[in-house]
Amino acid sequence: MKIEIKGVSKDLPMVVGGYVPVFANLNLMVEPGSFVVVLGASGCGKSTLLDMLAGLTKPCRGTILIDGHELTAPHPSRSLLFQHPSLLPWLTVTENVAFGCQVRGEVNNLEQRVEEIIAMIGLRDFAGAYPAELSLGMAQRVCLARALLGHPRILLMDEPFSSLDSFNRRNLQREVVNIWQRRHLTIVMVTHDLEEAVLLGQRIIFLGGHPGKVRQTYDIDLPYPRDMGSEDFFKLRNEIIEELRHNYADYF
Repeated sequence: MKIEIKGVSKDLPMVVGGYVPVFANLNLMVEPGSFVVVLGASGCGKSTLLDMLAGLTKPCRGTILIDGHELTAPHPSRSLLFQHPSLLPWLTVTENVAFGCQVRGEVNNLEQRVEEIIAMIGLRDFAGAYPAELSLGMAQRVCLARALLGHPRILLMDEPFSSLDSFNRRNLQREVVNIWQRRHLTIVMVTHDLEEAVLLGQRIIFLGGHPGKVRQTYDIDLPYPRDMGSEDFFKLRNEIIEELRHNYADYF
């Protein structure tokens, strides 16, 4: 699905009163089936952008289009994966994965679909486990399965690997790339980690400033799966770092 952000401005209320501008006249396009990573320092509006794309909050001005239709509310065609696992502690893995579809009344072949997606993420042996019995990496895999169960066309991810150890982070990164390639999803992922952005994204969008705006874009022409130890990866990563250091020192 194609995403078009046209002239979007967003203000958020401050505790002391008044409003702070997060975006002013933001314009951005995400092609269908692409993997786009939004990079930027904390506070530049990355998470607010995902909230708007998910339909959880509305722009103050401007328009967001999904395949040419104005985005006005959340929809099952778009799923959001949060930074920290958000599982219901009284439900098992199977029940947590199925929960969203049950609430929406999407129950056709639900048991089979849940079994298949739990197997796909490698947690078949933990289908009856509760969140307290899972590692952090396993819990985030359950959240990913829940996000994918309804076959969304757009997957939004808000720093989904930042709370994981390096081993689980790398495994889940590989799994997300595999799922993206198999399902032809449109993915928009937020991170503040440049190395992760180069590892995963076809395109990197660098946000910065107050209010936030697109300050730089990079097309990453490296084949998948990408190797962080390769000469090409190292060279491209360093080129981007040097450019950002030179032009946008506030990021560092």
